Amino acid sequence: MTAAGVPYTLHTYEHDPAAPSYGEEAAEALGVPPERVFKTLVADVDGELTVAVVPVTGQLDLKALASAVGGKRGAMADPAAAERTTGYVRGGISPLGQRRALRTVLDASATAHATVYVSAGRRGLEVELAPGALAELTSATVAPVARP
Repeated sequence: MTAAGVPYTLHTYEHDPAAPSYGEEAAEALGVPPERVFKTLVADVDGELTVAVVPVTGQLDLKALASAVGGKRGAMADPAAAERTTGYVRGGISPLGQRRALRTVLDASATAHATVYVSAGRRGLEVELAPGALAELTSATVAPVARP
C-alpha cells in the first residue's frame, strides 16, 4: 500500500480467541461502528476461489456473489483451501497481499463510508483505508453481495 501511495492506518487490538465474531470483536475493540468493519470471506464460484469483502453486520449472499463475477453457483470455500490459497489463517484473512490474487468483490455498502476496516493479515490487526483504494488495490468489483 505504501508503494502504491495509498493512505492507510494500521490498528491493533488484543484479540480474544474466545470471541464469537472476529469482526464484531474488532469493531468493539477499536470503538468504530460495526458497519465500517468488513470481513473477508472466500467462496467457490463455479470451481474458482473468489473473495467477498462484506460488512461484519451482514451475511454473504452467495447467489449475488456468483452473479457479480458472471458465475452461476457459489458456495463457501473449504477453510483449508482458503488458508492455503491466501496464505492467511481463518479470522485473519486479508483481501490485501494474498499469496495468490483471487477475484474479489467488495460489497457496495462500503462506498457509504469515507474509510473502512479490513483484516491486515492476522487476528488483532486491522487496516483502515478508503473503500475506493481497497477496490483499486484488490482489482475488486463493487457490487451488492451482502444481506442484513
